[in-house]
Amino acid sequence: MFRRLKFEVRALQNLHGVRISGEWGHRRTMADKHPYASPGAITAAVNQFRKSFPAKISADTLRKLSIAPNNESYVINTLRFIGAIDAEGNKTEKSTTVFTQHDLTVFQQSFGEMVKTAYAELFTLHGDNAWELQLDGLISFFRTNDQTSDAVGRRQASTFLALAILAGHGEASAPQKQSTKPKETQERNGRAGVRERTRKADSKVPPAGNGQQREIGLTVRIEVNLPAATDQKTYDMIFRSIRENLLNAR
Repeated sequence: MFRRLKFEVRALQNLHGVRISGEWGHRRTMADKHPYASPGAITAAVNQFRKSFPAKISADTLRKLSIAPNNESYVINTLRFIGAIDAEGNKTEKSTTVFTQHDLTVFQQSFGEMVKTAYAELFTLHGDNAWELQLDGLISFFRTNDQTSDAVGRRQASTFLALAILAGHGEASAPQKQSTKPKETQERNGRAGVRERTRKADSKVPPAGNGQQREIGLTVRIEVNLPAATDQKTYDMIFRSIRENLLNAR
């Protein structure tokens, strides 16, 4: 029964040209449209599969690799579209040849051919200049060709640009370099920065004079240890000295 059902599904696919995923009940009704996915997810997937390409790719595979969480189907559709995997998620012979290329330049050239084949209509219209098309030009093509909304057209264009960069056309955003300084050096530089900011803040306080005054509060605490067993005259001399030398001093 299962084999018969599978045969009928394949026959329906061949007859109507509709792609049906490996999950029963889910049919791609937009097989004729260009796919879209997060550029970061596409880049992560391609870079990962250059290192190790499983024999079969599924949503579970991408989840285990932490690629496109909750959006795995978009990446899978894009990989199918460029011919990296087939309708069942199996790695194709073409991708086996391309993704095992160790030399980056050779990989980019081979991967670029996969992209050109997948986006045949775009390259038929623009030739190799399609690699250099700006975002607005790509959006215009995808919206006109696929009759999509502005939001979908932008996603389709961003997906193509990500694939173009992987094929060696265009430039990816340079990642921020992490500091290689030891932790102790970073902490020392951080303290120096705090001191510098404090110095600048203090320099902004206006000095006294020139019509400006600064109020300063000062508290002085005096402790007097009186000797035991002395007469009143000694005490009077001590307090007189305090009054003359501290309280009334000029």
